[in-house]
Amino acid sequence: MKTTRWWLVRHAPVQNPKRLVYGQSDMPADLSDEKAINTLARQLPASATWVTSHLSRTQDTARSLQRFMEADHALQAESGFAEQHFGDWELQNWNDLPKGETTRFWTDFARQHPPKGESFADVVGRVGPVFSRLNDAFAGRDIVAVIHGGTVRAILANALGLSLESALAFHVDTLGLTKLEFIDKVDEPGWRVTAVNQRF
Repeated sequence: MKTTRWWLVRHAPVQNPKRLVYGQSDMPADLSDEKAINTLARQLPASATWVTSHLSRTQDTARSLQRFMEADHALQAESGFAEQHFGDWELQNWNDLPKGETTRFWTDFARQHPPKGESFADVVGRVGPVFSRLNDAFAGRDIVAVIHGGTVRAILANALGLSLESALAFHVDTLGLTKLEFIDKVDEPGWRVTAVNQRF
């Protein structure tokens, strides 16, 4: 029997004083809460594969965690693990967006998408193959993935076979930790959730 453990970390808060829609825009992370980062770092395995999205807020959070662990693991950037893309709404203020478009979007957030952007269903479809590939490539190891709230929900949807609505019901805080295990039994392989959105 082989167990693969995923340590899913949502990145640190984003510096966004204008409250812009940022999705896949590269907004900087606020890494000033060193106590929270240090406490989270102490929960993570000393030896692991580290994965991030291609966005700096995940990579900077990962490096900050590693500094407190006195570790220097290579970061494998996966653009397929990026946050939901909000298309024409990126870097706009929510209050400045067309009311008809946003109303339609929020009536079915799981399936509606902004102009030239993604729905949550699109994110689940994008994240799934990346998640499966990494789970196979690093079978039996610990994988620390410093990613985004939408990506964490999409992974839960893929791992557990959840409906879009069920996956969206999970709240995922910045610097929150979600843990999954894939138990590779010959007769009955499957996923087990050991923690969701832990805060330390």
